Amino acid sequence: MNMNSSLVTLDWIVIVGYFFVLVGITIWAMRFSQKDTEDYFLAGRNVGWFMIGASIFASNIGAEHVVGLAGTGANSGMPMAHYELHAWIVLLLGWVFLPFYMRSAVFTMPEFLEKRFSPKARWFLSIFSLVSYVMTKVAVNLYAGGIVTSSLLGIDFWTGAIGVLVLTGIYTVLGGMRAVVLTETFQTIILILGAAFVTILGLQKVGGWGTLTELVGATHFNMWRPSSDPNFPWTGLVFGGAIVGTWYWCTDQYIVQRTLSAKNLTEGRRGAIFGAFLKITPVFIFLMPGIICYALAQQGKITLNNPNEAFTVIMQNLLPAGFRGLVAAGLLAALMSSLASIFNSCSTLFTVDVYKKLRPETSEKNLVRVGRIATGVVVVAGLLWVPILTKIGGGVLYQYLQSVQSYIAPPITAVFLLGIFFKRINSKGAMAALWFGVIFAAVRIIAEINKDSLTGFMHSFASYNFMHLSIWLFLCCVLVAVGVSLLTEKPAEESLKGLTFSTLTPEQKLATRNSFNKWDVFFSLAILAIVILIMSYFTGN
Repeated sequence: MNMNSSLVTLDWIVIVGYFFVLVGITIWAMRFSQKDTEDYFLAGRNVGWFMIGASIFASNIGAEHVVGLAGTGANSGMPMAHYELHAWIVLLLGWVFLPFYMRSAVFTMPEFLEKRFSPKARWFLSIFSLVSYVMTKVAVNLYAGGIVTSSLLGIDFWTGAIGVLVLTGIYTVLGGMRAVVLTETFQTIILILGAAFVTILGLQKVGGWGTLTELVGATHFNMWRPSSDPNFPWTGLVFGGAIVGTWYWCTDQYIVQRTLSAKNLTEGRRGAIFGAFLKITPVFIFLMPGIICYALAQQGKITLNNPNEAFTVIMQNLLPAGFRGLVAAGLLAALMSSLASIFNSCSTLFTVDVYKKLRPETSEKNLVRVGRIATGVVVVAGLLWVPILTKIGGGVLYQYLQSVQSYIAPPITAVFLLGIFFKRINSKGAMAALWFGVIFAAVRIIAEINKDSLTGFMHSFASYNFMHLSIWLFLCCVLVAVGVSLLTEKPAEESLKGLTFSTLTPEQKLATRNSFNKWDVFFSLAILAIVILIMSYFTGN
């Protein structure tokens, strides 16, 4: 069944209405001043906790989740839920990392590394981040977006991907960070409601929860595969996943920029807490529909030829007239919100960390203009990278994403953690770890792309589980950073004040303590309890 033939007038009214709301939000956001970089890139640092949390969620949940996570659910079941239960790591952003970022008043994560280490560290992370965005964000969203739009509207893959790309770019460029945050708040609501409806209808169609568990079997519902499992070892998912999660949630410009736009530390932390709560939902509204789709295929009620099409297939076959428009709008929301965040973050990194460093005399007005132009090259590079996606991660989109992130995350995670917790780490140690990590990652990616033509040690290296590999790479980066730092001079004590735990002043410690109350602690502990409960339930028993 073609999705285009299933859409009725009411569906199209909902979709068109959705786009009109986006236009209205963008026009409203444009009314605010965009005279300087703080207003354009960080919305004037005046955003409240609800919009921050919704923006964190919408930025994270892109088309790669709608397509890739559901596909993984249909193909492999629950193991990848570990990555969606990283809500506890989002809490680390608000409670551990954000106080240091906000005290230093930085725009970007590379700027923080410059203050903690050196300008070289800033340059490295700026370029590295832009390249990694091409490999893990732009290309993945374009690929997934092509699948979603072609399934929804019955149009050519590239026409759909590039069309949404252009529409998203327009409101991001015109409205800046304020438009991105406002539209993502609206899109989060649409996305959760639409996807939740798919899950509910799917459970009804398959015959309820009990029937679903019987059909798919204990293995599909087991998050905890043996450590020897070639694809989803629990050791890799827990420890390797934590390394990737710390990079993504606590040090990546793409996510952290949302909290940096907060009015103050209190609002930023509460935004992270709210984002952590929302982060739990993908297990039930994206991964579960994939498992339900697999079960329906087992019953012979639907046909599933490609796991990456699981979510759109279940939409095509289950949703009644009138609701397809809502879910279609939700899918477009996922694609567009994630792309908007990518565009804004790439624009910020290039403008603040590259262009402004090369031309420090440039006016604020010109920097805003440069920011509006900057992402074009990144988008083109993403388009060029799309054909390589299917050669990494076994061809399953979500596994590709986690695979590449497992190679690029360890050195950055190591440097940020050591930088904050160990004041003896110096610039030379940090740079040695970053270079070691990026060279190792490049060798692994090249080896994996050419795996079929390799033999012996190199074939084993290219085939080694990517989650276990991230653990070893992280440990190696830590050893390199510590070893080089201890063999070279200590960093100047004066330059570290307020940037590491051991150099915080009594006034800074008091300010941090005064930035939260008992309710912030209560809701954080409640989120941890929910995560533990879900992990305990899905054991395959």
